Amino acid sequence: MIFDCHTHTKFSADSTMGPRFALEQAERLGIGIIFTDHFDFNFPNPKYDFTFDVKQYFKEYEPYRRDGSRLRLGVELGLREDSRDANANFLKQGNFDMAIGSIHLIDDTDIYDRFCYEGRPKAEVYREYFRSMAQEASVQDFDTLGHIDYIARAATYENPEIDYGTFHGEIDLVLMTIIERGILLELNTRRLGSVRAMKELAPVFTRYKKLGGKYVTIGSDAHKSSAIGEYFDRANSFINEIGLRQAIFNRRQLEPI
Repeated sequence: MIFDCHTHTKFSADSTMGPRFALEQAERLGIGIIFTDHFDFNFPNPKYDFTFDVKQYFKEYEPYRRDGSRLRLGVELGLREDSRDANANFLKQGNFDMAIGSIHLIDDTDIYDRFCYEGRPKAEVYREYFRSMAQEASVQDFDTLGHIDYIARAATYENPEIDYGTFHGEIDLVLMTIIERGILLELNTRRLGSVRAMKELAPVFTRYKKLGGKYVTIGSDAHKSSAIGEYFDRANSFINEIGLRQAIFNRRQLEPI
């Protein structure tokens, strides 16, 4: 069964989606789903508290996981140097199926905050973004690297794309690091409605394959039920053309699909 491996429910500060709505949508689509609510330790934006009670999370959602194979329970960890101990301790508290590791901040500034880019050239910001990604992937414990093109969602530059041609050295270091550590690369479908975004992602995933990557996870990053499974047809065509396979995790053990 194909799974949407990246979704957010009411346990994430930026989502109100209930589990029943998510599961009903997944059933309509004929796919499985992994809840990966945010744990982003000490997030600097006071609007969001990206932490949640692990015991309550499993108390509410474990019955849904027990009812069948359609649901698995995960977490999306915010990666940065001062979150290392907190992330490791958080994972120990629950029997998670999968952990996504993601960069959401640059120099302790929210990537969605325009001040992240003001007065700074794109090359400087993007190199810092990829360097942080490679650094944290080399030391933190997680299963799949979330949305490598996340910064392109919010960057204020005329061309916000990650541009493998310009940043190939930094991106290669990220890819080599995760491959060496057995971490998968996520194909996040949030931006696959854009032909340009898909064109920019193609050399990244092609390089991942050439360096030895075999599997990817696919996730919508849905925060509402209508976005679950979005652009999965494009995602499947994309990875098939490159020669990659989708995988999921069960109790943090890789399962090829």
